[in-house]
Amino acid sequence: MVGLLTRTTSGPGIPGPLVFLVFPTLMDGPRPRRYDQAMAQRKPDTMPEPTTPSATIAATSGPPEAEAGGALTIDLGAIEANWKALSRRALPSECSAVIKADAYGCGLEPVATTLARAGCKTFFVADLFEARRLRQVAPEVAIYVLNGLMPNTASSFANIHAQPVIGSLTELAEWDAFCSSNNWRGGAALHVDTGMNRLGISAGEAAAVAPRIRAENHGITLLMSHLAISQIPDHPLNDKQIKLFREVRILFRGIASSLANSSGIFLSQAAHCDMVRPGVALYGVNPTPGRSNPMRPVIELRGRIIQVHAVTKGETIGYDAQWTAKRNMRVAVVAVGYADGYLRAAGSSDEREGAVAIIGGKRCPLAGRVSMDLITIDVSDLPDGTPKRGDVATLIGDEITLDDLATAAGTIGYEVLTSLGKRYHRVYRV
Repeated sequence: MVGLLTRTTSGPGIPGPLVFLVFPTLMDGPRPRRYDQAMAQRKPDTMPEPTTPSATIAATSGPPEAEAGGALTIDLGAIEANWKALSRRALPSECSAVIKADAYGCGLEPVATTLARAGCKTFFVADLFEARRLRQVAPEVAIYVLNGLMPNTASSFANIHAQPVIGSLTELAEWDAFCSSNNWRGGAALHVDTGMNRLGISAGEAAAVAPRIRAENHGITLLMSHLAISQIPDHPLNDKQIKLFREVRILFRGIASSLANSSGIFLSQAAHCDMVRPGVALYGVNPTPGRSNPMRPVIELRGRIIQVHAVTKGETIGYDAQWTAKRNMRVAVVAVGYADGYLRAAGSSDEREGAVAIIGGKRCPLAGRVSMDLITIDVSDLPDGTPKRGDVATLIGDEITLDDLATAAGTIGYEVLTSLGKRYHRVYRV
């Protein structure tokens, strides 16, 4: 069970009391359960909630809203909708969910609970710590640990009924020894490297291992590989990996197989195999770069404006004096920085434009470096007297997508998501 602070509502846009919410296991039925009575009323200077008509607040966490420098809204309903859309596209293959890295920064427990209740039966995490967290909220699902078997950890997998993704013959030998000496039949996935050149046994090693599947208790529950460049559909490595994995699958006939990641789902059905493994697409990142995003947006990020002041033409703003005011101007200082996961590379200088924010319905560019706790935004083109101290700037949301911010920072949506900090007031919506 995982408890989070939650807020009820008395009607559209009307805040109710704070209560304690428990994300249930699959046994607990379809609705979250509340345990404590009201403790406090929301203060009038809190950040406005995003105006999604059909969404309601399921839970909140992090610092109190009035004290936080930013508010991060995570739409669990959108994550569920994205998983269902990917499931439909992948039919008849099973659609699992990758929730490593704290569900790509969105919160492992609420995301896992939402997807398990929606019907997801198989999850992938990075390590045992994440597997334990997942098992607490989803007691009946299959859990695969992508980083495989660390030395002397086999018993920990058995304790929580998790399955390592075996990526070397050394791991396989250690796992086999544990299973044999403890009569453990929990099973494991076997990872075959088809071109990523990261984890996984070679195709030749897989061929040598394949005869074991004739044994009754061979212990391989899933055969998998990983696409290296599926976001570029016409890259020749995709066909090379698909064909090599097909050859390996023939040797392991009767064993379920998995190859496609988020972008791989949008390749041909030849990549789908028996199970697809979407990760970043669940959280709203575009799995088809260069084309319209088929996924619903999941996160919104708003930062608190803590000061507005004038800057004279010719003065510089921020660390390293890299941004020079080209006119008399006004800047808004927002209490979000790279310590919150708003990447330093998103800042601007005299040589390059950086990210933008939306304030008062208008796009406003960053002015200067992103520092640890603060960013500065050029608000010169807004009406006099706006914005004011305590207003908010939209950093992700409205017309700024997660991918837009990633592009401005010269990175990918994965990094933006997984960098999201713990200092935000988090709001979970369903």
